[in-house]
Amino acid sequence: MVDWARAQFALTAIYHWLFVPLTLGLAVIMGIMETCYYRTKNVFWKDTAMFWQKLFGINFAMGVATGLILEFEFGTNWSNYSWFVGDIFGAPLAVEGIVAFFMESTFVAVMYFGWKKVSPGFHLASTWLTGVGATISAWWILVANSWMQYPVGCEFNPDTMRNEMVSFAEVALSPFAVDKFFHTVTSAWIIGALFTVAVCAYYLLKKRERKLALESMKIAAIVGLVSSLLAGMTGDNSAYMVAKTQPMKLAAMEALYDGGEGMPLTGIALLNPFEQPDYASGEEPALKIAVPKMLSLLATHDFDGFVPGVNDIIKGGYKDQNGEMQPSLAEKMKIGREVITALGEFRQMKSQSIGEPTAAQKQEMEAKSAFIKDNMKYFGYGYIKDAEQTVPFIPLCFYAFRIMVGLGCFFILFFAVTIFLLYKKDICQSKWWLWLAVILLPLGYVASESGWLVAEFGRQPWTIQDMLPTWIGVSDLSSTSVMVTFFLFLVLFTVLLAVEINILCKQIKKGPHYSK
Repeated sequence: MVDWARAQFALTAIYHWLFVPLTLGLAVIMGIMETCYYRTKNVFWKDTAMFWQKLFGINFAMGVATGLILEFEFGTNWSNYSWFVGDIFGAPLAVEGIVAFFMESTFVAVMYFGWKKVSPGFHLASTWLTGVGATISAWWILVANSWMQYPVGCEFNPDTMRNEMVSFAEVALSPFAVDKFFHTVTSAWIIGALFTVAVCAYYLLKKRERKLALESMKIAAIVGLVSSLLAGMTGDNSAYMVAKTQPMKLAAMEALYDGGEGMPLTGIALLNPFEQPDYASGEEPALKIAVPKMLSLLATHDFDGFVPGVNDIIKGGYKDQNGEMQPSLAEKMKIGREVITALGEFRQMKSQSIGEPTAAQKQEMEAKSAFIKDNMKYFGYGYIKDAEQTVPFIPLCFYAFRIMVGLGCFFILFFAVTIFLLYKKDICQSKWWLWLAVILLPLGYVASESGWLVAEFGRQPWTIQDMLPTWIGVSDLSSTSVMVTFFLFLVLFTVLLAVEINILCKQIKKGPHYSK
């Protein structure tokens, strides 16, 4: 049941993330183009903006369909999780639905149907606010996801058996959420830029729509270069937060088994992609090439900073970045089991008390309640049976991280060269570069999905970091029912994707409609 529930959620999230980045990226592209029209009053820019808005709308509709299914899965397949943290996790999702989604749906209607009904200034504002609404929507969803990775602003209530929000500001403005938002959004802008450049390259290869292609490519290449540089900067901040709050994820990303001071950053290494390595032996991966001390700098902002490996985290006995001595996994498991026992005793005492509890009973219940709250951060470890359960699948995290970073660096070079060819050379003469622009589009999605794989697989086995393992958060359902819906969703989403690609290709082949 756990495997199928995770598989279904992964399937939905991966398909959903095929649509979202293009929505966020094209929102910036079409906003800039309509701004050019507003400033110049040149009808060419209006036709160009309307063309890209049409492609935006096709993708936007598909993203909504998959996103709604994703949220319903929390209630169907992860009901224990939803009960445990619904008071916190539901808040940002509710704000996203009430504010951002309504904002998007309102202004997207004005954007498509208001060209002749509202003033140019109001229409321009509607176009930008459609993109802003989509971005705000992403903000609240990423706030919810970030809280799962770094739970803050909450307190466990033994009376209700639920985590309750004590500070909405802490949840909404968590440093983990801020870094994840900026890194995710800037990476989505890269997808929008790659898509636009690829479509323009197609037109130039076909020797049609030359002006639209060249002008659109200039805007997209600049947006892509700026976004790629920003994604690198925000990625560095995200890595620092991961090192601070999820050291096991960082150790898996680096295949770091035994840590230490002044640790090198692994560039490439050879890991068997299909089986978990023998990390307990401490033997480094084969053919490892690393940059001296760079991992310590990225993780601690100190060349000689201490970075724990998988075995260090399991054994404990080291100081984290906050200067706190970390207990061993065995100690965390012991405290976690004590919290679970104390919680059971607290609930039993409460159910057995008739009328007003005596002073002694009240004192004992308060003591247990205080113990539970003080040690809630180790609650999830009470369900862990052995160390292997706490280590993510290292090969996937290791390779996915390098695919994301490697492609991200290549995109910086690609956009820089594209700008050079556009402004200093005749890019139409570089057919091999135009073909490269078309080929790179799917690699943009590979890089983006790889980032999500690192983020989500890297925190396994936790649905909520250190607090709730996957096998405790899952619903009490038959695995058969989830398996059946998995394949139904697989067929449905594949059809939706095929339909979108087909419609997009037809619209691209049809080309823009030019005003007379």
